[in-house]
Amino acid sequence: MPGTRHALVLTLLCVPSPGSQIVAAAQTVAALPAKGALQYNVEWRLIDAGKARLTWSAVERPSHPGWQVKLHLESAGLVSMLYKVLDDYTGDLGAGLCVENTHLNAHEGSRQRETTVHFDPERRKASYLERDLLTHAVVLAKETDIPPCVHDVIGGLLFLRTLNLEPGHSIEVPVSDGKKSVSAKVEAQQREQIKVPAGTFKTIRYELFLFDNVLYRRPAHLYVWLSDDARRVLVRLQVRLRFTIGTITFQLEKEEKT
Repeated sequence: MPGTRHALVLTLLCVPSPGSQIVAAAQTVAALPAKGALQYNVEWRLIDAGKARLTWSAVERPSHPGWQVKLHLESAGLVSMLYKVLDDYTGDLGAGLCVENTHLNAHEGSRQRETTVHFDPERRKASYLERDLLTHAVVLAKETDIPPCVHDVIGGLLFLRTLNLEPGHSIEVPVSDGKKSVSAKVEAQQREQIKVPAGTFKTIRYELFLFDNVLYRRPAHLYVWLSDDARRVLVRLQVRLRFTIGTITFQLEKEEKT
């Protein structure tokens, strides 16, 4: 079950270069709603594994406006009996959805950790600090080189919603978790009509290449389905791991009115 837990947590929790220029060219004039909340049902091997709630809101700051994104992830049922997960993640993003700070409070099985990352675009460094909340020991502290604008994985999902990327095309997006910084390929693959608890949606399926020694070492495929309309809602997210672990799927259950 630890392998499953890592996969579930890594899922939601991914320098001007040719890749960043391509990203700029792919952007659309459409903007994110000023705030929103999406609730997901989480399945593992077709078993109800938990719930996830993703929220975001615009932050008005005199110096520089930005965004705050939050993710609450909680295991349920059999998975919770075997390995309880209760995670809360917060990301502070700049006006271009470039990440500035992230905070993760993770209760996973018997482990309780707090992880903070500060992203400094001027120094081009990410400062990562992970603490054990039970022993108060520092688990890991390190600095990582980053480009002037980089995305965390959760903020990167919002960023993807702002792009006009048609099937058959791909881009490179700078992504960092504070421990590593990479240029990750995002590929628009095909249009699909899918059914989730929230209803039936026409979507575009994307593959995000974060696994297989890119940002994460584990071999896996990460797919995202966005609604094929101006809103570009995150309808489904799926991680397909090796057979011994299986597939983890987040399906839109409810779009909350905010």
